[in-house]
Amino acid sequence: MTQTTSRPSDTKLSQFRVKGEIPVPMLIGWLTLAAVPILLFFAWRSLDRGMPGSATTLIVFAVLLGVNGIVYLISHNSTLQRRGFITAITILFTYLAINAVEDGSAIIWLFAYPPIIFYISESKVGVLACSGGLAGVGLLFSPLGDLVFDSPYSTSFRLTMLAVLGFEMSTCYVLDQSRRRSKLGLLKLAAEFEYAAKHDALTGLANRREAHEQLETEYQRYLRNSRGFSVLLMDIDLFKSVNDNHGHQVGDETIVMVARTLQEHSRKVDTLARWGGEEYLVLLPETNTVEAVKTANRIRQTIASTPIEVQDGNINTTISVGVATIHGTESVDRLLQRADEALYRAKTLGRNKVCDFETTHG
Repeated sequence: MTQTTSRPSDTKLSQFRVKGEIPVPMLIGWLTLAAVPILLFFAWRSLDRGMPGSATTLIVFAVLLGVNGIVYLISHNSTLQRRGFITAITILFTYLAINAVEDGSAIIWLFAYPPIIFYISESKVGVLACSGGLAGVGLLFSPLGDLVFDSPYSTSFRLTMLAVLGFEMSTCYVLDQSRRRSKLGLLKLAAEFEYAAKHDALTGLANRREAHEQLETEYQRYLRNSRGFSVLLMDIDLFKSVNDNHGHQVGDETIVMVARTLQEHSRKVDTLARWGGEEYLVLLPETNTVEAVKTANRIRQTIASTPIEVQDGNINTTISVGVATIHGTESVDRLLQRADEALYRAKTLGRNKVCDFETTHG
């Protein structure tokens, strides 16, 4: 865990699903299972009507969609599955419109295109695909389209088709934007709740519960690969007198100043936590006692030399630090107990000191 955990960006959040949302690969799988028998049915109808070319083409599209589904089951590449499906249905709908399959009625399947495209792809891809599709239909229905394709569609059908298709595409875009904003809002709210559950509101550091989870994670890693770690347990000296003499606002400023100093003198891999009211814990992965003591002394000296501004001048704050490094098969609780005993010794020896379990420093 890093020193400070920033909230996820909107782009990252949009990659997640909310409960009840159909996964895109699953939706494409369902659509494929529905499309293949439908295509085979109309291929049989075309063959029965003496149109082997149309029947062959529809069978080819059914095979392509089926192959795309099988490739996904083997590779689990959702991007390849989505792109293959979009390409296949785009070409299929273009063929249905141009060749006036089923006496021209097959072009009605174009109305299935916008909701599918907007759901399974990014919004800009949906806009581009639908805009291109509407322009293509407009070209097909134009005098130039009649010269090239000899389309059988009547003027009233063409006008109605363009108007309704344009209306559907616009509606799908609006609904898709609403869906995406609602989803993003839910995910942002969930991320904020998760952040609040793991962090102290005043300092932004991890709270005690999150620190325990990180300690347990590091401890399990230590048991697997024997890479030791250390903890610093520190306490602001005479903090009660700061609150009594200068007020709780100055007390809060002192707590924030210490937290900021911890962030400035720690690595990204370290876990910084507000352990209690004026108590802090620092987890230092892959750090021995000597290195931990050096880190603790740097923090202690910086805090001691950083004044807090009050109404009648400045006050200086000091901290006492207990250091403990994991040994053998001892538990996390025993490690914390040793750090607490070292902190108590630092207090009894006059405060503003760093003590490990056996030695006093500073």
